[in-house]
Amino acid sequence: MLEFDVHLSRDDQPVVIHDFTLDRTTNGAGPVRELTVQELKRLDAGGWFHRKFEGQQIQTLHEVLERFRGRVGFGVELKAGSDFYPGIEERVVTTLQIYEATERTVVLSFDHPALARVRALDPSLRTGALVAHRPLNPTAVAPEIATALCPVAHLLTEADAGRALAADLEVFVWVPNDPALMDRLIAWGVTGIVTDRPDLLRSWF
Repeated sequence: MLEFDVHLSRDDQPVVIHDFTLDRTTNGAGPVRELTVQELKRLDAGGWFHRKFEGQQIQTLHEVLERFRGRVGFGVELKAGSDFYPGIEERVVTTLQIYEATERTVVLSFDHPALARVRALDPSLRTGALVAHRPLNPTAVAPEIATALCPVAHLLTEADAGRALAADLEVFVWVPNDPALMDRLIAWGVTGIVTDRPDLLRSWF
């Protein structure tokens, strides 16, 4: 799968970028929300990472789905729901439906009310409740909110994983880049691992 984060542009288009602001990963500045897609496309979103990526543009959700649908699944993180980006859930769900990508997608968010809105719009969509603190209580993740528990990897214990799986929740963990930790998580039966080092994870298999 490809995991990526989605925000809304000033003209309400879902765009793929990690931060709420442009400063760290582009040659622009200020909130993503203050620029239109056309303005965002003028920015260099690759040069910060390596000079061979200079000129890389910010992609819209449409562009990512168009390029990769049928090849991989998608982990789409909503960095904020409608309280911050009005209507983002409907825009993302509609886009996934247009590209027939719903069966290959998990929508993730720390904003659990946003996940509930996603589930209301399309009950067939898998959703993952991101969690970065203890306690990890699978029974608190209601079916109308999420189909998966998604804790930061160092918080998860074998007992946590067992309880979540027994509650019919998938378990996606983030972001272990250490092979020893990956080994433990796989032994515990987690559903998926979000990592910056897919090469290490691939070598395990």
